[in-house]
Amino acid sequence: MPIQARMKRCQEHLSRLLLRYLPHPEQSPLFAAMRYACLNGGKRLRPLLVYSTAEIFGADNEQVDPIAVAIELVHCYSLIHDDLPAMDNDELRRGKPTCHIAFDEATAILAGDALLTLAFDILSEAELSAHQNESITLKIIKIIAQASGAQGMVRGQSLDLSAQGKKLNLQELTQMHLAKTGALIAASVQCGALATGKASLDDLDELLKFGQAIGLCFQIQDDILDACGHSEMMGKLPGQDVKNNKCTFVTLLGITQAKEHAHYWHQQALMRLKRFGKNAHPLQALATYMIERPN
Repeated sequence: MPIQARMKRCQEHLSRLLLRYLPHPEQSPLFAAMRYACLNGGKRLRPLLVYSTAEIFGADNEQVDPIAVAIELVHCYSLIHDDLPAMDNDELRRGKPTCHIAFDEATAILAGDALLTLAFDILSEAELSAHQNESITLKIIKIIAQASGAQGMVRGQSLDLSAQGKKLNLQELTQMHLAKTGALIAASVQCGALATGKASLDDLDELLKFGQAIGLCFQIQDDILDACGHSEMMGKLPGQDVKNNKCTFVTLLGITQAKEHAHYWHQQALMRLKRFGKNAHPLQALATYMIERPN
């Protein structure tokens, strides 16, 4: 199935699942803000990584639905907080006003908090695989928690904020984005494999490295789009990195070398999938999409 068709099917499936798990919007402004942040579009790439990885080991969507939903909730929480005035101070997300603009800053903060905790509530009750036991469930929870928190995404955001106005070297910039962007992407593929109960330690190690590589592909393309993209296509305002005086792969390397760097990490990602043969074709297609995506 072509990657665009797989993405569309995943987006529709995730929307149905999110409607099931999210609280009813009329009950409070908080619940309305939670839904607003999760149901305003989005590529759903992280859930698709979960499903595509589980497919390598013969699992169907239903087995990993709770993981896909939980990771998307964590991602949506991070977008709310990233957009806040104290962070990136963005006014548009997915072509619509950001959560703190549509509601207010306090409600947006609380909506992000609530989405994060809902993710772990869902994981704690999940029945994932006949091959799975409680120790695997705890491992999945730990991986997502570490990818989300002070060792992963939150650490990366903190490093990003502290680097404003400074010129990082390539190693520093790479390490920052392995945390900020790559950690949750890598967790998506690892947990999709773990939930099946069929992945070996070597499988998990290669998938971790694959996830890190495509996380960097995604971030480099994001930097390129911020420098060259259009708001109508991207769903957010371009030029924010320059406005916020951020060091990016584009400001550090220039457009041409940034594209070459993305190509390098794309090749690294594909190399990590060789052990899985034709079963990894969906992940290969996703890796290619990461460096070719238009928004």
